[in-house]
Amino acid sequence: MPSEISVLIADGHPLVRVGVRNLLQTKDGVKVVGEVEDDDEATTETLDLLPDILLLDLTMPRLPGLEAMRAIMSGSPKVQILLLNRAIRAQHIIEALQIGARGIVLHDRLAEDLGAAIQCISGGGYWLGQEQVESLVGALHVLVQEQASPEQKSYGLTRREVEVIRCIVEGCSNRDIARQYGLSEETVKRHLSNVFDKLGVSTRLELALFALSNHLVTPTN
Repeated sequence: MPSEISVLIADGHPLVRVGVRNLLQTKDGVKVVGEVEDDDEATTETLDLLPDILLLDLTMPRLPGLEAMRAIMSGSPKVQILLLNRAIRAQHIIEALQIGARGIVLHDRLAEDLGAAIQCISGGGYWLGQEQVESLVGALHVLVQEQASPEQKSYGLTRREVEVIRCIVEGCSNRDIARQYGLSEETVKRHLSNVFDKLGVSTRLELALFALSNHLVTPTN
């Protein structure tokens, strides 16, 4: 962990930016290196300043927040992104986590949670629901556990298909999966097509939600 954690604040609300900056100035070992008010600036400044942590409001104007995240993670994959929002749909959080976000702090919990969340993700963890979560699968599981089925069903899935599902939940691309298991990308696509047919889903996000809510994938710490 670095001796001083550099932080870029990207939030469309001026009062929130001021409040976050003032809050972080009281935290030892944390340095605010910049502030921006929209997603275009967030992308540009992140790639220019290379902060350790980007505090990102997904609802800022101009470039959609999830698209900004994709651009940032493509150009600066080492940055740790912590979402700051008034409220956000669980589906958006799940998609953001799969892209690369490390957690979320709601605006009304900034004073209580922001410092701990920054320390948590700086140390490699995830922050969700006012607490630390050790793994991405665990973080996603928190978001869907209330809908989880009490019993696990196989749905006719093969061992390899379950392995592919776990990779999808963890945000892996087809190329990543192919490399991990020594498969061709065409084989991975075929496995995914079979999985979609068996589970009745049509997108990777729907697959991740289904897998977690039906215990096809369990969190690992």
